[in-house]
Amino acid sequence: MNWKTIFRYIFVVFLVIIQALFLLAILAENTNSIVISAFIIVLSCLLLVTYIKVPLHHEDHLYEHILVALWIPVGALSSYYLNNHVHLGPVMAAGIVGTIASFLPNINKESHYLQQLPPAVYCGAFIGMSSPNVASSFMFILAASVFTGILLVLSKSLFSGVGGKLGTLAFAGVVITSYLFFLI
Repeated sequence: MNWKTIFRYIFVVFLVIIQALFLLAILAENTNSIVISAFIIVLSCLLLVTYIKVPLHHEDHLYEHILVALWIPVGALSSYYLNNHVHLGPVMAAGIVGTIASFLPNINKESHYLQQLPPAVYCGAFIGMSSPNVASSFMFILAASVFTGILLVLSKSLFSGVGGKLGTLAFAGVVITSYLFFLI
């Protein structure tokens, strides 16, 4: 096995572990409800089948350009500001940021770079949706954006065509940042 294949497997295992821990935390909090417990178990099995059956790697594009990932903090900070300081709520804030980002390619329809920006900004908007109990400051959002940007750059060829990639990466960035802030 070459180093790219090993890295790919490590990255997928990392994301699976984060998702499994999240689902286990939900299961632990809702042990009284048999319906929720059954739903979590079914969801976990479906997630495992998806990881096994679906080709998660595509060779036609290996890495996201670093300049595209720099737009994640723009989406995150904008969404966080609209959510927590303008008090629009997380869904409305992310919706506004995502809608504005969707018009960026119209600035120059010939630009390949501008065509790639909306997903990065929208990924950042998912970070900005974080609860103030989790993300207490702009510094937290910025740190989560940096980690998510790194994950986006490294995972360009992973999970291509699988729904939820941007949300999963944003979630992983917030989890990593929460853990580091907890340690500090």
